[in-house]
Formats: sequence, structure tokens, C-alpha cells
Amino acid sequence: PGPIPGCGEAIANGPVLQIPSTRIRSYKGSAPLGDMRVSALLLALPAAAAFLPGAPLPSLRASSLLPSSICVPRMAAGDSELSSRRQALASGFFSFASITAAAMSPSSAGAETVKGYTLPPLPYPYNALEPYMDESTIRVHHDKHFQAYLTNLNKQLEKFDLRPIPLTKVQKYALADQTPEYGPVIRNNGGGFYNHGLFFSSLGPASSSGAPSPALAKAIDASFGSIDEMKEAFGKAAATRFGSGWAWLGVAPDGKLIVSSTPNQDNPLMDGVEGPKMIPFLGLDVWEHAYYLKYQNRRPEYIAAFWSVVNWKEVSKNYEEFAAKQLPVEWYTL
Repeated sequence: PGPIPGCGEAIANGPVLQIPSTRIRSYKGSAPLGDMRVSALLLALPAAAAFLPGAPLPSLRASSLLPSSICVPRMAAGDSELSSRRQALASGFFSFASITAAAMSPSSAGAETVKGYTLPPLPYPYNALEPYMDESTIRVHHDKHFQAYLTNLNKQLEKFDLRPIPLTKVQKYALADQTPEYGPVIRNNGGGFYNHGLFFSSLGPASSSGAPSPALAKAIDASFGSIDEMKEAFGKAAATRFGSGWAWLGVAPDGKLIVSSTPNQDNPLMDGVEGPKMIPFLGLDVWEHAYYLKYQNRRPEYIAAFWSVVNWKEVSKNYEEFAAKQLPVEWYTL
């Protein structure tokens, strides 16, 4: 019991097994591929053990790419096994994913570390959404606000020497691990980066907006009665979101389409987030920076205009290839 150097305060209360990884650290950057795979396997064992009933729980805390030790706390009496295991897995996710991704890559030895995520270009001209969304707003929204979330996310990765992982994984654990390495910075900026990417990729010129695919149209009718009723429910969620946030159209665990809204840069992919559980495939930014230059305080007008520039081909793809299969929309690839 008590704090152990290298393990952090999160496991101070309870018996702990600490495995020094001095030998593993010595492999960094110069090891033969076989040795690096062995080190990855050693690091994977405690995480895999979390799925076994009665097994010790892993906590991989690292301020660099490879940790100084692997700390394995045992569950305290009275703890919820499900929540404890979820928290333990979340707490080590970035470090574990970073370590295994680096170690298992054939080009890892001597290769340049991936520095961070990159800003995707706007998939249409800045003025393509006129007159519904003005050029000035789109330019500032994409090049300044979207960029700011990306910059702050990458700064956090650089600060703790962490490699990028799939953005959908960042969302899942954004609320679960409230530590200096991750916590609010990852939640706000990881969420902001994911949300904005989904938003911009779901828009397009009004002349090519199109209509939902047959599969999506059928799901909308089955869940809401009609597309107009869906838009009404979505608009209400967007208009009544107090302050800043997002409105979402997504697929619930039972396969039914539902709408919801989340505050700030949260989204429904985050475990423990406010609102119903769903896989979002269309989102609307209702932060004032998304509409104030054109609409000022007239948010309902902005919401109504949004439907004129929805790229239904892309949204239908998000639904059919991801959300309908209960998979998060992977708009960004590493």
C-alpha cells in the first residue's frame, strides 16, 4: 500500500505489483524487430488481463512513450468490477496504444515518430455554402477554430510524448480518464477536432445537397414518421441547447434513429457523456462562432439554413458504412 515511484497516486490505496521496464526502455529506437515485439507483448499482458474475471487491473501511466514501470493495482473491496475495469483500461489507453503501435510497426526502429494530427482541407471552396453559410464564417470557422482544437490537441500529445491514436478512441475515453496527461484538454480539444471534422465533411453546395439514400430515408421514416418530422426534432434539440454545444442525429443501440444535443465539445461517442447513447453520423455546431457573423442571435434561422447545405450523399455513407453497424464514423485516418 501507498504511493510507489513511477506509479502515480491513482493506485495509492491497495496492493500493487510494479514491474520495472528498464530492459524494455533500453530497446527504444534501436532494437531488432523481434525484441520490440517482445516488449510490446510484455506491456500488453496487464491490459489483456483486465478482461479476465478476478484478474488484476492495469494502470499504464507514462510521461513518455515508454513507461518506467507497469503498475498493476488489485481491485479494492466494494469496488464495482465493471466501472473499475473501464477506468483502468481508459487510464492507460493512450500510453498502451502508443507503445504497441510503435513497437509492432515494421518501420518503428529508426523511424520518425508521428508528431500529431493534421488539419484536413475544406472539401469545397470557402464560398460554396453561400448564401446559407457565408464565406467569412466558413473561413474563420475552419482555419481558426478548427485549427485551434487541432493545435491544442497536438500540444498535449507533444507535452507527454504521446503518439496519435484513432480519433474515435480518443472520444470513447475522453471523460473516463481525468489525469494531467489526458483529462479536460483531451476532452475539449479531442472532441472539438472530431466534431468539426464530421461537421465540415457533412456539408456541401446547396446545388448538390441531394437527398438521403433509400436506406437512410427508410430509417428516418421508421424512426420519426418523415424527414420533416426528423428535422423538427433535430431543430428543437439544436435550438434548446443552452449556451454552446452540438445537435446530433445518430443510431441508438436498438438501431432506431434518435436526436440529441451535448454541451461544449462533448459528443455521444464519449463514455459517460450527457444524453442518450448513440452513434452520431450528422452533427450541427451551435456555438456562436459557427453562425454569429451572418445570423447574430438568430440561431433558429441558422438551423433552418443548415438543411440546404447538408451533403446527403456523405451523410448516407456515414450512416450505412458506420452508424447502422454500430461503428463510430471514422472521418479521419492516421
